[in-house]
Amino acid sequence: MVLTSHEQLGDSGHKTGFWAEEFAAPYYAFKDAGAEVVLASPNGGQPPIDPNSQQAAAQTNETVRLFEDEAALEQLANTLQLSQVTADGFDAIFYPGGHGPLWDLSEDPLSIGLIQQFWEQDKPVAAVCHAPAVLVHAKTPAGKPLVAGRKVSAFTNSEEAAVGLTDVVPFLLEDKLQELGAHYQKVDDWKPLAVVDGNLITGQNPASSAAVARALLQQLKH
Repeated sequence: MVLTSHEQLGDSGHKTGFWAEEFAAPYYAFKDAGAEVVLASPNGGQPPIDPNSQQAAAQTNETVRLFEDEAALEQLANTLQLSQVTADGFDAIFYPGGHGPLWDLSEDPLSIGLIQQFWEQDKPVAAVCHAPAVLVHAKTPAGKPLVAGRKVSAFTNSEEAAVGLTDVVPFLLEDKLQELGAHYQKVDDWKPLAVVDGNLITGQNPASSAAVARALLQQLKH
C-alpha cells in the first residue's frame, strides 16, 4: 500500500494527506484475508492523515479499529520509502486516496515506475477516490497512457465541487482521466463504485474503498 507524503492543500492554507477510511477499510480487508501488508510513501515514516478524515462524522468501524490498533499505527508511523520497494516479491499494489496524491504521487517518478513494474509483471494495480491520480503519467510498455481505453473510476467533478475544492486541486480527475482516453465510470455522488478492468481496479470515493479492496482480493485468486 502506497500512501502520500503531501500535507499542504494547495495554497489554501489547509492541511491534507491520505483519507483515513480509504486506508483503514482496505488495510483490514487485506489483513483479515491473511495478506501481508507492507506500507510505503515517498518520504517514508509517518504519512500525513487528512485532519477532516479524523473528525467524528468521517469515522467508520474500520477507522475506529485503526485508531485503537497500536500495531497498525506503529506500522503507519514507519512506512518504507518508495525507493526501497520494487514490484518483485509483491502480488499487488494499492493506493488509498485523500487529496495528497494529486500533488506528490501523481508526479513521483518512483511511484510511476512502480505502477509500470506491477503492470508489466501482470499484477493488479488498485486505487480509490483521489488516488487514481497516480495513474495519470503511467504508461504501458508500448508508451501509451495506462488508462487509455480502460474503464476507470475516481472522485467526480461534482464530488470535488461539493467539498469546495474545484479551484484548489491541481487538476480534476474526472476530466484528466477522460483526456487520457479512459472510459470513465461514475454513479451518484458518495455512492460506492468499484470498477475492474483486468488488473486495473479503481473506485470513485471513500465509500468505494472496501469494494475496491474486495475486488483486488478477488483478482488475486485468479
